Amino acid sequence: MLQPEKDIRRKEKLDAFDRLLTIMDELRLNCPWDRKQTLESLRHLTIEETYELSEAILENNLDEIKKEIGDVMLHLVFYSKIADEQKAFDVADSINAICDKLIHRHPHIYSDVEAKDEQAVKENWEKIKLKEKGNTSVLGGVPKGLPAMIKAMRIQDKARGVGFDWEKKEQVWEKVEEEMQEFKDEFNIENTAKIDKEKASGEFGDMLFSLINYSRFIDIDAEEALERTNLKFIKRFQFLETESKKDGKNIAEMSLQEMDKYWERAKNL
Repeated sequence: MLQPEKDIRRKEKLDAFDRLLTIMDELRLNCPWDRKQTLESLRHLTIEETYELSEAILENNLDEIKKEIGDVMLHLVFYSKIADEQKAFDVADSINAICDKLIHRHPHIYSDVEAKDEQAVKENWEKIKLKEKGNTSVLGGVPKGLPAMIKAMRIQDKARGVGFDWEKKEQVWEKVEEEMQEFKDEFNIENTAKIDKEKASGEFGDMLFSLINYSRFIDIDAEEALERTNLKFIKRFQFLETESKKDGKNIAEMSLQEMDKYWERAKNL
């Protein structure tokens, strides 16, 4: 049972959610823009909001995370409202569905199944999912629309869930080096002959897949790591643009050597 002070906070949380539901009802009834929205029209906006939440998390900006969670939650309530109007389901159905799923997929908490560590929990989860969805393949549950890098990570996780995996990270790194060597041998940078682009693309994909696999073994999220590098590059490049402009220079007319001086300064920020 919740402690008294926790009971108070629980009521505040429920009241806040009820307030959001009430506002959603009012907007859907009275606002021309909100009335016009459909499941399809909201989709790209939801994706945008999700990426904004992701960016706030990477920046560890708790105030922005709070705001972005609210934006994403609004979209989830919006979808449920539209579905309710179509007499398909409402927000209570969605919440109860996830509650039922969580209970079913955590038999080590709500039943008599044992799971001694995180890996055991993940393996149980994947096995239960396989039974629930009736997939003929372990990989059947990987969404086709995922970005390629995230899809590679999910594929590898699911394969690992049924025991198809390397035993040691050293083995994975050997595979990385093997793929890199194959790419280098096939498409030697010193060879100026025209390459077979399709074959090169396939070999490059193999190399990336093996690197993503290694990142998983050393507990690095490859997508997050690349996005952090993207943000770092943007910050440094914008420094280059701003500082060179202060010095009266046009970046489009600067040599690479000139740019590099600003780049080195940006690295020290």
